Amino acid sequence: MPQSGDARLIIDEDFLGGTEVAVASTTAPPINWPPYLTFVGQGIADTDSGAVMLDSDGLNGVVQLTTTNEDVHCAGFQTPVMFDVALNGVIVLEARVRQAALNTGEVFIGFSDVATDLAIIEGAICHGDTTTLTLTASDIVGFLMASDLTQNSEWHAVYNGGTTTGQTTSTSTELNVVAVAGEYNVLRMEVHVNGTVEWFVDGALKRTVTGAASTSVDMCLNLLVESKTTAVKTLDVDYIKVWANRDWTA
Repeated sequence: MPQSGDARLIIDEDFLGGTEVAVASTTAPPINWPPYLTFVGQGIADTDSGAVMLDSDGLNGVVQLTTTNEDVHCAGFQTPVMFDVALNGVIVLEARVRQAALNTGEVFIGFSDVATDLAIIEGAICHGDTTTLTLTASDIVGFLMASDLTQNSEWHAVYNGGTTTGQTTSTSTELNVVAVAGEYNVLRMEVHVNGTVEWFVDGALKRTVTGAASTSVDMCLNLLVESKTTAVKTLDVDYIKVWANRDWTA
């Protein structure tokens, strides 16, 4: 097919503007977050969930995702199913996030074949409990932090669907980075055309897995936070960036 100089797909959301979905909104998902994302989660239509801009963080732009106080209720951002590793790679995802508290919640940041308005992590994408990972989505690659894991404040590298079988023992997926409440981590993942994935935290390469991602199943971006028990969970997001090569085959 004919090609042009615009050879890259770029999602660059720095939360300098956009559509604030105030806590106490009762709008049902999905909610358009221009220009690139949708705001999703089954808790959005409840009065204690939303995505608000944090004015106290000055001019850099930070949005705070807030779940409801119900178990396994989620809030977050996603794209349509639009990424093919073999056609769009190298696909780079980077996000800068922090949590006010590291307990009673689960966070997934990455790609999966699960795109739903009522987004959930546990039961739809993946889940961690003690030292076991449940990889529900047939295709997934990303970062997971889960308060139900034994190492509940540590980032984990999760994957499923590639030529390498997804690891279900959480101690084998630890990235040896313990998050600190109230402090940011920069999470970066590079997905290569052959399915090899590299995980970086705060600029340091932490893990490389050959064949971690499928090269034939289309996926979407998921950045989700989920409450556990009856505690509201928040996730502050400074930015989300994705760079990918354009598919010229269609």
